[in-house]
Amino acid sequence: MTPERLRSARLVALFLLGWLGFNTPPLRLVSRDAWVAGLPLAWVYLFSVWTLLIALLAVTVRPPRGE
Repeated sequence: MTPERLRSARLVALFLLGWLGFNTPPLRLVSRDAWVAGLPLAWVYLFSVWTLLIALLAVTVRPPRGE
């Protein structure tokens, strides 16, 4: 696989991971009356998934070291 095709495949995988992370079933699991460090569990979950996606996206679109 060429590097461009590999990068495209990883971006599609990140999209699917984000879609699954923000979909209804996982949100229903965390939408209960629970608190983590003074914040609602749903907020902690949403911001954790968002941060993880941003970090993975940054690693994916980073240019190769040789360039």
